Amino acid sequence: MQKTMLTNGVRIVTESIPYVRSVTAGFWLKVGSRNEEAHQLGMSHMIEHMMFKGTSRRTARQIAETIDATGGQLNAFTDKEHTCYYGKVPDEHLALLIDTLADMLQNSVFDPQEIDKEKGVILEEIRMYEDSPDELAHEALAENVLRPHPLGRCVLGTPASVQSFRQEDLLDYIAKHYVPSNLVISVVGNIQHDEVVALISRHFMSFTGSPPAKQPVPWPQGRGESIRTKDTEQTHICLGVPGLSRRDEDRYVLNVLDAALGGGMSSRLFQSLREEKGLVYSTYSYHSCYEDVGMVAVYAGTSPGNAVQVIELVKAECEEVAAKGLSWEELDRTKQQLKGSLLLGLENMATRMSRLAKAELYNEKLLTPEELVAKIDAVGPQDIRRVGERLFAHTPFSLAIVGPPRGPKATELGMIETAG
Repeated sequence: MQKTMLTNGVRIVTESIPYVRSVTAGFWLKVGSRNEEAHQLGMSHMIEHMMFKGTSRRTARQIAETIDATGGQLNAFTDKEHTCYYGKVPDEHLALLIDTLADMLQNSVFDPQEIDKEKGVILEEIRMYEDSPDELAHEALAENVLRPHPLGRCVLGTPASVQSFRQEDLLDYIAKHYVPSNLVISVVGNIQHDEVVALISRHFMSFTGSPPAKQPVPWPQGRGESIRTKDTEQTHICLGVPGLSRRDEDRYVLNVLDAALGGGMSSRLFQSLREEKGLVYSTYSYHSCYEDVGMVAVYAGTSPGNAVQVIELVKAECEEVAAKGLSWEELDRTKQQLKGSLLLGLENMATRMSRLAKAELYNEKLLTPEELVAKIDAVGPQDIRRVGERLFAHTPFSLAIVGPPRGPKATELGMIETAG
């Protein structure tokens, strides 16, 4: 990995992979839904959409055709802590990809008519989301665990907030957050670092803006429950507890614990809920490590009549890990699984590009694959018990349920119930 910081603060990180014939580049901004105020919900995501709607040099159609003509891809996504614009092209088209992404970030016109049209697109995206009960359960759990922290908010915003956006609102938000200190450009593939720096410098040396002031955020309460009624066949269940931040050294232990608990077909939850008891088709666990807080969660989809039993079984599995940890055999199998997944993932250029960018965005040391493997190997049974106790032994579970009226009642679970 090589790094250069331009005089204005833009950071460029690259990894040369000479055996491929492609280049993958990501322009990462450290801004997401956590940076939005109450009247701005969904603004980071709206801006990401509008970056594809035309610049002073290219129409929206020309943006799409420019990269399509190379056989490459151009896309973007908004997350809770960052926004990424990225593309992949044959290596001979590196300059074109950099030029297109730079043009989008600096010269997008934000035409009011296009803004109104894109509001309709995002409202349809929100409606599509409403038709995904499992996704609704995940978002409700994040809100229950993390509120009133802004990380508990949905990235898409609300219909009311999206409809309220005006051109000047979006431009003010960009001026505040799309600044050199928030921008990391990550490029991997068949490239030379100096060439990449020269290309980016040509476009970004005049890029200016002051770092936004850090705003204080409320600490998560770590507890909440809700039932949302939807006309579905299954009851979708998410349980969770506050997790670990990216700064916490125990996150490597958490990776192992999470994989053992619900990371695949051999995991405890899959074996218990599906293979042994036949209560679910899908169940898994996951963890989200943000800059200052985190969340550990479990998902299961089951018949309404089995929901209470599934909830109790999930809690029991988590509490058993906290009390007893993992056997040596289970621990070894899980560590081998994680190491294999890590090494296979490094064959994907987008994964490598993301690794570089996130380490730089969060001012973390970029660990080599060998260092990551050593972190996994160092996890012992006592570490699993310690972290399991941190997470599950003394913290009440938050719970979010989305499902039909014939599912568990709020009175059974002591929860808040809302209509779909």
